[in-house]
Amino acid sequence: MKLIAVADKNWGIGKDNKLLCHLPGDLKYFKEKTLGKTIVMGRKTLESLPGGKPLPGRKTIILTRDKTLVNDGVQIIHSIEELLSINDEELIVAGGGQIYNQLLEYCDSCLITKLDCSFDADTFLSDLDTSVDFEMIWQSEEQVENGISYRFTEYKRI
Repeated sequence: MKLIAVADKNWGIGKDNKLLCHLPGDLKYFKEKTLGKTIVMGRKTLESLPGGKPLPGRKTIILTRDKTLVNDGVQIIHSIEELLSINDEELIVAGGGQIYNQLLEYCDSCLITKLDCSFDADTFLSDLDTSVDFEMIWQSEEQVENGISYRFTEYKRI
């Protein structure tokens, strides 16, 4: 399993169920890394997508405690055990905060777009730079969009 996220200097990933900033380059990167794959997200993340609909070109799995949730076009599951029994080639965890924190221990790599600034976030990802379980193995050249510097990075489980 792989995780993909955008995080600021404090590992903030969102505020009020929204991304911290709009970076077209990061959205393109997300699409490149997830197109044709299976993405796993929580209900709130699905609801935050345009029209509350799954992203095209990807199989979407929603991990939720809500037993009444119905949404066409997505697979709904209610436990990590159920998720781990799915035999898709590659599962990519795509948010939000609770889902990231529940599934991080099952991920062997993390694709993190690291923002070189801080935002007023209310949702955070574990700090992979101080983690004893992960190490950064790659980072891109610096990108700048909308006045924000960032780099694409990859962390692997040690």
